[in-house]
Amino acid sequence: MTANLSLPAARRVALSAQGFHQPGPRGPVTRAHLRRLISRIQVLQLDSVSVAVRAHYAPVFSRLGPYDRGLLDTAAWTDTARSPRLLVEYWAHEAALMSVTDWPLLRWRMRDYADGRWGKEIVARNRQLAEDILSAVAEIGPATAGQIEAHLQADQRGAKGPWWDRSDTKWVAEALWSAGALATATRIGFARHYDLAENVLPAEVLDTHLDDDEAVRELTRRAATALGVGTAADIRDYFRLSAAQVAPALTDLVRDGELEPVRIDGAPAYLRVGQPVPRTDRGTALLCPFDPLIFFRPRLQRLFGFHYRIEIYTPAHKRVHGYYVWPLLLDGELVARVDLKADRAAGVLSVPGAFTEDGRDRARVATALAGELQTMAGWLGLDGIRVGDRGDLAPALRSAL
Repeated sequence: MTANLSLPAARRVALSAQGFHQPGPRGPVTRAHLRRLISRIQVLQLDSVSVAVRAHYAPVFSRLGPYDRGLLDTAAWTDTARSPRLLVEYWAHEAALMSVTDWPLLRWRMRDYADGRWGKEIVARNRQLAEDILSAVAEIGPATAGQIEAHLQADQRGAKGPWWDRSDTKWVAEALWSAGALATATRIGFARHYDLAENVLPAEVLDTHLDDDEAVRELTRRAATALGVGTAADIRDYFRLSAAQVAPALTDLVRDGELEPVRIDGAPAYLRVGQPVPRTDRGTALLCPFDPLIFFRPRLQRLFGFHYRIEIYTPAHKRVHGYYVWPLLLDGELVARVDLKADRAAGVLSVPGAFTEDGRDRARVATALAGELQTMAGWLGLDGIRVGDRGDLAPALRSAL
C-alpha cells in the first residue's frame, strides 16, 4: 500500500533536502562547505540580472549565510594545481553551474544541441565559421565572442573569404558551447570567455563516457535527492528531462529501493529513500527568484501555497509586487515577498516594496525580515537599508529596522 505524506511533512522534507534544516557554519564558509552544498542541491542557476545580486550567488548565501563571493568565483572560473576547478557551466537546469564531474551525465544533451539550442539555422549555414571559431580559440585562448570576431576579422584583412557577421559569431560560439566543444573558462564582468573544453575540464572527466540511459537514471536520482520528495513532473524539471526519459528511470529507481512511491494528500509522488522526515518546521532565508527550492513554480504552488511569477518583463505599471521579488522563508513557510535592489551608488539595500502573505503575523514577519535584510546588506557591503512605500509590510518593516 502506498504511504501517504501530509502536505506539512512534504514541505519539511523538501526544505531538509535543500539544506534549510541545518544551521550555517560557525566560522567562515570554505570550499569544502561549497562542495557539500553543490552535492546536495546540484545546480546554481545563472542569470544576467544584477539588480540585487546575481542569481548563482544567492542560494549559497540563503543556506550558508554571508560568505566571500570570491570563493564561488574561484570554484567556477579559475583552475590551478592548488585549487582545481570545482564547477563548470552548462545547461544543467537552465544555464547553471554544476560540478565538473557531472559533465559526462549531459553528453546526450550536448549531442542533441550539436547545432545549438536556438538559432540552428544560423549554425547550419555557417559550418566553416564553426571551424574557424574553434581554430581561433585554440590560437588565442579564452575569449569572448567579440574578441573571437575581432581575431577572425583581422585574419581576413587583405585575404579573400567571408567577413563574419558578429551576431553570427555569437550564435555559433554559443552553439559550440551547447554542443560541449567549447566551455566557459572564466567570466569577467559576467561576460563569458570561451575556451576549448579540453582546456577547461580534466582529462579524466572528458574521458568518462556513460550510456545515455545510465546518465538519465543518475540525473533522475540526483533530482529526486535534491527535492527530497516530488512528483514525476517536479523531478523532470530539475534537469529539464523529458517524460519519456524519466518514466523508465523512476521505475528502475523504485525497483532498486532508491525511491518510494508516496501520496502527498492523495497526489502521487516519490520520496527519496533514506531522506528524513523532520518533525519540526525550520528554515529561514530570503530566496532568490531562481533558487532551486522555488524555480519550478507549479511545485512551489502545490507545496507552499505560494503563487509566484517573476515580473521583470512586465511593464512597471502592471507589476503587482515589483521588479525583482524575493520570497521570505520563515520557519519553513513562505510568509512574505520583498522587492530588492542593491543601490550601490547610495550604499544601501533598497526595498521598494514589501508584502505579507495572507494570514501571517505582520509584526513577526517584519522582525524576521529586518534581520535577514540586515545580514544581506552586510554581505553585499552596503551600509544601510532604505524601505519604500509599496506593500502592506513596509510600515512594520521600517519600524523593525
